Amino acid sequence: MKDKEILAKIESGEEHALDYLYKKYYRMMTKLVISNNGSEQEAKDIYQDALIVFWQKAASGKLVLTSKISTYLYSICLNLWRKELDRKSRLSNEEKDDVEFIDNDKKERMRIINECIDQLGDTCKRILTYYYFDQMSMQEIANNLNFANTDTAKTKKYKCKKRLDQLIKTKYSASDFLD
Repeated sequence: MKDKEILAKIESGEEHALDYLYKKYYRMMTKLVISNNGSEQEAKDIYQDALIVFWQKAASGKLVLTSKISTYLYSICLNLWRKELDRKSRLSNEEKDDVEFIDNDKKERMRIINECIDQLGDTCKRILTYYYFDQMSMQEIANNLNFANTDTAKTKKYKCKKRLDQLIKTKYSASDFLD
């Protein structure tokens, strides 16, 4: 079919003209998206959207083609894909901003906790550091600090943790730690 025939069939509502266009230009249009960092599914979606745009303009009778249908479809696909890439880029940048915010937030929380741990005294500082940062077992902590047994280490850890919690609560509000 020639372009004028296709347009006439679309204007008269013959949907097989759309099937014809889909099959005829499928490879060319999907290749455009795939070769520009798109997946096959994204390529199909873009091409289908482009065909809908073309169909709506052609069916309205207001479409005046100054080029071949393939060129017109190609430009629609290209524009739709550029918009999709822009959207993805914005989303990616927003995610990066969120990650940066979370990292800064974590650093600030760690700074607050470390500052309070430093105020606890050497034994508590060592117990909490061994347990939470170095992931040592209670047995290892008891051995390193020359405690009588693991129960002594557990009791001391509990008391140190409680003191740390109280210190943090008196110095900082809950909003410093909650989102």
